[in-house]
Amino acid sequence: MLKKEKIRYEVLHPTYKALYDLVGEDNMMKVYHEFRGTQVQMPMKLYDRQTLEKYLGSISDKTISIKDLSHIYGFSQR
Repeated sequence: MLKKEKIRYEVLHPTYKALYDLVGEDNMMKVYHEFRGTQVQMPMKLYDRQTLEKYLGSISDKTISIKDLSHIYGFSQR
């Protein structure tokens, strides 16, 4: 079993401080071990447009308007 590292918050890099504040120490360390040294760019959209389009086409609940769906998922009505 790996020994848990003692994290010194006051000397963390600002990026890791922000992660620590957002997701907690354990999850910050998971991100650190998985992505350290890697430049990560996050997409503006949470959902993949093509996959979402297929999903919305497959659901049976057609009571929500296109306008409402576009607002919920952050895409234009197109």
